[in-house]
Amino acid sequence: MKRREFIGVIGGTTIAWPLIALAQQSSRKLWRVAYLYPGTIDNPPDRALFDVFRAEMRELGYIEGKNLVIDNRDAGGEAERLPSMVSELIALRPDVIVAIATPAIAAAQHATSAIPIVMAGTDPIGLGFIKSLAHPGGNITGMANMFGDAIGKSVELLHAILPSAKRIAIPPTRGSTSWWTPPQKLWTLRSFE
Repeated sequence: MKRREFIGVIGGTTIAWPLIALAQQSSRKLWRVAYLYPGTIDNPPDRALFDVFRAEMRELGYIEGKNLVIDNRDAGGEAERLPSMVSELIALRPDVIVAIATPAIAAAQHATSAIPIVMAGTDPIGLGFIKSLAHPGGNITGMANMFGDAIGKSVELLHAILPSAKRIAIPPTRGSTSWWTPPQKLWTLRSFE
C-alpha cells in the first residue's frame, strides 16, 4: 500500500469513527412517532397506506419494538374526534407527528407549534398550513399532492371528451377524509359556453 493511500484510509477512519458512534447512539434511541389519520385504519386501502409507512420506516432502519414506537389514532371518518386524539398523542411526547389528509393536518397544526409535523395532503399553501413549498416555515413539512393545480386542465380535458356536457359533479366518497379539497375556481365554473 502506498503511503498516500494509507494516510487516506487512516484519515477516512478518523472521520468515520465519530459518525459511526453517532449512528450507534441514534439506533439506541427509542423514536416515538404519532400517526394521525382521519379515516379508518381497519379499512383495507387505508390499512395498506399505514402498512407502507411502516415498511418504509423499517427500510430506513427504524424497527418497531427495537428503536421505534408508532402510536396511531384513526378517527373512523369522524373529523370532530381528531383534536382530542392529537391531544392524546401529544401527551405521549412523540418526536414527530405524521398527519394524513387535511383534517388531521389541521388538528395537529392547531394543537402544537413545537412538535414537527410531517403531512400528506392537498394544497398546503391555500389551506394555510405552510407559507410556500420552498420555505414552509413553522413546524410543518411533508408532501402535497397537486390535484388542485391540475383541475383546470382536467376540466378542459373533460370538455374535450364530452363537448355537450354543461355541468360536472364531483361526488365525495362515503366517509371522505378530504384528501382533496376542490379549489374555489372549480365552484366558479358555471358553464363551458
